[in-house]
Amino acid sequence: MIPTITAFERSPDRGQGLARDMRVRWALEEVGLLYDVRLLPFSQMKEPAHRALHPFGQIPTYEEGDLILFETGSIVLHIAENHAGLLPADRNARARAITWMFAALNTVEPPIVEREMPGYLERNKPWYEERLPILTDRVRHRLDDLAGRLGDADWLDGAFSAGDLLMVTVLRRLDGSGLLEEYPNLSAYVARGEARPAYERAFADQLAVFTTASAGR
Repeated sequence: MIPTITAFERSPDRGQGLARDMRVRWALEEVGLLYDVRLLPFSQMKEPAHRALHPFGQIPTYEEGDLILFETGSIVLHIAENHAGLLPADRNARARAITWMFAALNTVEPPIVEREMPGYLERNKPWYEERLPILTDRVRHRLDDLAGRLGDADWLDGAFSAGDLLMVTVLRRLDGSGLLEEYPNLSAYVARGEARPAYERAFADQLAVFTTASAGR
């Protein structure tokens, strides 16, 4: 059965591959699984029909028969556990890859998002300029640790895994901040992820949605 995911009809990331459906698209491309996409306008995201799939009224969701999932970590883990290509066969290596999935979403992403959001919501507030360096230092602390752990390796733990997929998408949220460029090994790590054919296909598909939506305005 071909799964269906939901995505923004008009993505606020303007086709940069930052919307969270990108993570699911990439995972599906890595395992070679066909999928359908149902595009949602913002007006429908908080409606009961979509909240039945995602109780918080967000995207993406994943539907496969009578299975409905939300949250990208859960969706990517489900794909990885049921299709070869994103988790190692060795039991311990598999557990470590899953640990890196959690680290990407629970340890690295929160300070990045915390730094990002005031730029949208508080830029005109008097405290913004004082608060930004504090938030930036929190991100640097995480990047220091991550860069030290990665070292000169290509991937976080042996071969590319779902842990790398999520970590690369999290780090890409720093585009334009200049922070990632302070860590050459992390910049190269993200570039390796972006060079994967599966990533390129997923990015092109997400960009096509934005391009089509823009042309229809």
